[in-house]
Amino acid sequence: MRLPAPARVALLAAAVVAVQLATQASGKGFYLTQLTMTAYYALVVVGLSLLMGYAGQISLGQAGFFAIGGYTAAFVSTVDLSAQASLPALALLARLGVLVARPDLYGGQILGVNPWAGLVLGVSLASGVAFAVGVPVLRLRGHYLAMATLAFGTIVSAVVVGTQRLGAADGISGVPPFPVLPGVRIGGGSADRVVNYYLAWGLVALSMLLLGNLVGSRTGRALRAIHGAEDAARAMGVDAARLKVRVFVLAAAMASAAGVLLTHYVGGIGPSETSAMKSVRYVAMVAVGGMGSLWGALSAAAVLEFLSLRGVFGAHDDAVFGGILLLVMLFAPDGILNFRARGLLARLRGRPAGSGEGA
Repeated sequence: MRLPAPARVALLAAAVVAVQLATQASGKGFYLTQLTMTAYYALVVVGLSLLMGYAGQISLGQAGFFAIGGYTAAFVSTVDLSAQASLPALALLARLGVLVARPDLYGGQILGVNPWAGLVLGVSLASGVAFAVGVPVLRLRGHYLAMATLAFGTIVSAVVVGTQRLGAADGISGVPPFPVLPGVRIGGGSADRVVNYYLAWGLVALSMLLLGNLVGSRTGRALRAIHGAEDAARAMGVDAARLKVRVFVLAAAMASAAGVLLTHYVGGIGPSETSAMKSVRYVAMVAVGGMGSLWGALSAAAVLEFLSLRGVFGAHDDAVFGGILLLVMLFAPDGILNFRARGLLARLRGRPAGSGEGA
């Protein structure tokens, strides 16, 4: 039976708690570090699943939006504005809490941007870029759209690697933890491991609840109509162009927010996060989970990202991803959650699933 969104979120919450208790009981608490990182990557995949599975728009540029958020947060939180602190504008920002003083790596004090302001700035910048890119690009379809979004991701990667202020090939390190509440912060310290685990997966659960409500709303039905037959949806009065741009911006905002929070969690970001292969992996996870299945995409991302982060596949990581995608497309094209053993047997025998002897 299909469970309502709140019930599925409750099951997710129960699974999150069970995993944490199991790691604690088995003495494998260090797994929570990779599981926390998995949660932030899963946010990117879930947002892309909404874009691909419901709006019917493929994007090979999600790594670019992730990087825009992450690099923006890293840059503004590590830049030292102490020398300009006497300027009236900066003094006002300091009084408003936009700028905060924090200790540097050598025990001194630097004046940097509040991580909350960095989050707002990173997500806003990525959303603005997504809108500017989406308006012209989403007029394209099929492989033309895929190539256009891939070009965008390539541009972001080239800019990052070629800009010394962004660390070039070394990236940016020394990013401070993200203060959530007094005494609660997003950071990689072992003392905060359990809290960070619950914060990350709590954000995933909240996102799944909101996206589930969106999919079940009138907007979700309009998106499915666009995916099924865009011309027919337009004839029925659906503003397809506006809806596609809005979902594109929403997916970009989710990717950039994940980039900001993961950057603060690991304390830095590098150009590997902007690579085209990263975007391809996000698309592959959506395909493995099933087009139009938010929970399938989340399941695929949770399993595959965790195994990848643990180094289970070693140097053959990308090859394993490709093999998994190939097998899923051959034997479970509707995604792992819609796998049917009968359909697999029919495919192995070379005939359509459900066909009788006399067909």
